[in-house]
Amino acid sequence: MAMKTKSEYLDSLNDGRRIFADGEEVKDLTTHPQFATALELVGDGYDKHYQPGANASGPYFLIPHSQGELKELLETLLGWDMVTVTTSQGLLALLTAAARMRSDHPEYAKRIEDYFEYCKKNDLRCVQAITDAKGDRTLSPSKQDDPDSYTRIVERRPDGIVVRGAKLHISSAAISHEMVVMPTKKMRTGEEDWAVACAIPVNAPGVRIVNTSYAPRGREEDFPHSSHHNMPEGFVLLDDVFVPNERVFLAGEPTHSATFAHSLGLWERLGGTAHLVEIGDTLVGLAQLIAESNGTQRISHIRDKIAEMIIYATLVRSGLEAAIANAEPSPEGWYFPSELFTNAAKHYGAAEFSHMVRHLHDIGGGSIVTAPSTSDLQHDEVGPQIKKYMRTLDGVDGEYRTRLFHAIRDYTADAFGGWQLVTMLQSGGGLYAQRLVTRKHYDMDKAKALALDIAGITKD
Repeated sequence: MAMKTKSEYLDSLNDGRRIFADGEEVKDLTTHPQFATALELVGDGYDKHYQPGANASGPYFLIPHSQGELKELLETLLGWDMVTVTTSQGLLALLTAAARMRSDHPEYAKRIEDYFEYCKKNDLRCVQAITDAKGDRTLSPSKQDDPDSYTRIVERRPDGIVVRGAKLHISSAAISHEMVVMPTKKMRTGEEDWAVACAIPVNAPGVRIVNTSYAPRGREEDFPHSSHHNMPEGFVLLDDVFVPNERVFLAGEPTHSATFAHSLGLWERLGGTAHLVEIGDTLVGLAQLIAESNGTQRISHIRDKIAEMIIYATLVRSGLEAAIANAEPSPEGWYFPSELFTNAAKHYGAAEFSHMVRHLHDIGGGSIVTAPSTSDLQHDEVGPQIKKYMRTLDGVDGEYRTRLFHAIRDYTADAFGGWQLVTMLQSGGGLYAQRLVTRKHYDMDKAKALALDIAGITKD
């Protein structure tokens, strides 16, 4: 019932959880190389925020009660590790869902609020498990040849439910404490068993997590970003997992099956936009530095590309600020970001992201993927020659330029770069979902009235 230190966090992972990686079961997360960087990041976050006392809690459990508090939360979010960010966004998404379903299901709203307090008091880290295996995408959950293609309730007991299925793309699940399971889409009448939302401890019997990772396998110097910033990706198996009633937030009510996904989408898209702001500025910086190193910074098409990247970064930032400035309170006094501006900003940032990366690659050139390694730079025989030929102009030595190329490759064109390219597009539900929500919240009547006025037509 108090905040955890890094040491206590690492000890808490020795709880019987079943984790798999590289074809083997991981018996000790804290000694496995695939998880080393992630555990260091999360552990350092625990130490950074630690406060003594039974009533102390981290800032990641803040519930914003004003636009100012929402802005403050987002500004600090970028300094946190992914697990802590996911915890904050996910719990706020749960509270958003509670506010939206309270009138219909006050008992579920109360359980969500109690669960929030439980995580806060025990300083737990949570992930959201939403994406199902989905099977044949042309068929609804109830029509699949394998009903487990979508996570479902397979047994109802007086004291809880039993769930079965799989959840995909669950970043950092293996090193968190809790998973919040929710429907991946809106369910229909007749699909009550698939309308399930609940909280499951990572170490619950029947839970297994199979991990992949974009963590680099090479020298740290050749992967200057991803060697210090990586997280495991979990393929979560739920094999007849019992969930007690107090942890069940939806159990057979299709009307609210999409409430959780929509609520999570709002906060994930807001967080994704905040990260795109930082990433956009980083891409601009890399483009300008490599252009200066190549001696091409004054060439017109290079200047035009960097100018377009600057506009991109600025517009994403403006969309984020508009989402906060137009935040609205719930009946409980909790402030949620604007659906319209959040979704429009995330859509623009994600849709144009690959275009900005293309500009960077065009500006940088082929050495982004072919520059010799830092080991070769340090070789007694070939190292001096590499530095000689990688040099371009006064003030730009060969090692500096080579390291810039490695940074661009690692950040945009290698394992981390590929992961980032896909996640920027898919996080928060993909472009189509963001278009739907943007259209839903846009004031179309106002736009039509303006058009009728221009046309000189009186609406009757």
